[in-house]
Amino acid sequence: MEFSILTVILVLIVALLAGMESILDQFQFHQPIIACSLIGLATGHLSEGIILGGALQLLALGWANIGAAVAPDAALASVASAIIFIKAGDFSAEGRIIAIATAVTLATVGLVLTMVVRTLSVVIVHRADHAAEQGNFRGVEFWHYVALAAQGLRVAIPAGLLMFIPSSVVQKALEALPKWFTEGMAIGGGMVVAVGFAMVINLMATKEVWPFFFLGFALAPISQLTLIATGIIGLCLAIIYLNLSKNKGGGGGNTSSGDPLGDILNDY
Repeated sequence: MEFSILTVILVLIVALLAGMESILDQFQFHQPIIACSLIGLATGHLSEGIILGGALQLLALGWANIGAAVAPDAALASVASAIIFIKAGDFSAEGRIIAIATAVTLATVGLVLTMVVRTLSVVIVHRADHAAEQGNFRGVEFWHYVALAAQGLRVAIPAGLLMFIPSSVVQKALEALPKWFTEGMAIGGGMVVAVGFAMVINLMATKEVWPFFFLGFALAPISQLTLIATGIIGLCLAIIYLNLSKNKGGGGGNTSSGDPLGDILNDY
């Protein structure tokens, strides 16, 4: 699959934002569910991007910085794997497994690129310090933007290279991957998904939210529902839940939700 110039520009913008957000953590563009969906939207394959992003998001939930050890690069993994997935044109379950296995590999490669950019940032910090000593606030701001742009280019440059590689080369490269590698990555990815599920359940383990959790499993097999219809159902359930919670708390009594953090926020 070949992309138009407009598509290439949109993908590069998404890649640039994802790379910068992997450091800023402000708008979460680097999260797989967002980055893959935006890549899918830019390339005209929104549903495929959302499905891939959802699968990768469960992997990314298990990626966390531990001490000085940096977590795998979710930004490069999300953007590059979405491009490869869409470029290959294989949207089957096997194609998604290959894309997920590729994402795990790219996340490790992203760590190497992060080390290179952070080493370059040492020079940039010294330049910013020099500008600060001279009282040049614009200079300090400029070098901050340079450091941020370097993080964005860390993802945008590999994404641009992948966009211009012929689809046949990408397809042959994916088919050349040994079976033990793809199956091993799928098994390892499944183990990390379990960690992601555990984190999600740990956050939502309250008596008010459990019914929605099981309701999601009940609605998932209904293939006739479109993604928009599923979103409308979720929105309506959230509105109903909020209205019932408001009415429950309007009796004047001091009710407890069973969630200590939720009680603190309600009291606040």
